[in-house]
Amino acid sequence: MTRSCCTPSRERNEAPLAEAKVLMTGAGSDGQMLAIPAGSYWLGGEGPQCNAGDGEGPVRDVWVDGFLMDVTAVTNAQFALFVTATGFRTDAERFGESFVFAGLLGDTQAPSVAQAPWWKRVPGAYWRAPEGPGSTVARRAQHPVVHVSWRDASAYAQWCGKRLPTEAEWEAAARGGRVGGLFPWGDELVQGGVHRCNVWQGRFPDHDSGEDGFVGTAPANSFEPNGYGLYNMLGNVWEWCADYWSHHAHSNASPQHRHNPGGPAQGTSRVIRGGSYLCHASYCNRYRLSARSHNTPDSSTGHMGFRCVM
Repeated sequence: MTRSCCTPSRERNEAPLAEAKVLMTGAGSDGQMLAIPAGSYWLGGEGPQCNAGDGEGPVRDVWVDGFLMDVTAVTNAQFALFVTATGFRTDAERFGESFVFAGLLGDTQAPSVAQAPWWKRVPGAYWRAPEGPGSTVARRAQHPVVHVSWRDASAYAQWCGKRLPTEAEWEAAARGGRVGGLFPWGDELVQGGVHRCNVWQGRFPDHDSGEDGFVGTAPANSFEPNGYGLYNMLGNVWEWCADYWSHHAHSNASPQHRHNPGGPAQGTSRVIRGGSYLCHASYCNRYRLSARSHNTPDSSTGHMGFRCVM
């Protein structure tokens, strides 16, 4: 059922939906973008903190052409403009449910995910009602939009005249000009008592102390930006990438495939990067620059979002 340690997906035997269609295109008002310079980037990771089974390594020299990237993840306010302009319905709305972290729900009879019981399948949960009926994003307009599938994110990007980043573009941007290291700011998650990203503190999954100031999502422009001026490339919400998932794509890549690599030609899941507010060293330490995970393109959860490039 679960596609990674902390990211549930829809059952493979559920009837697939037709690819979401954009009802109207337009230049969305989706915030500032910054230029990521063309160059040779050292991507990937190796060592005791890396998950070898995720295909983080080897560390490799990859050329990435220059591009523009959204300064923050797409927010609820920005996604609302898209929905208003197009009448778009997300996969969560079409399926009639989405996955919500149990710790945000209180008492609920919603069924749990067998392999990860802290996840609940909540009827009526979607981007505008992130904890299900009765919840709202009215006070979370500047938080990242969640409960969006890869198909939803792609539709939004198309409407804006943009696209989702390749995995190589995402990591090159996330590093912020830094060569090596676990995080854009160094090798320590917390520096001198200062929190630099929104991840889980406390005992997972029972108690998040909120020492970084947040339980659940944080505003998309929280914490200090990285060296390129991008906010929350790690923590807060996972971010969809364009690439199909493969455990071995990087280790099998020939030198000629290290120029603007785009991942496998086909697959059943899409890459997500960056970790989320649920990541914790005791269970899921995928809040590092080289960490990778994946989910099926119609899946949606309360900790997956996206940002666009062009």
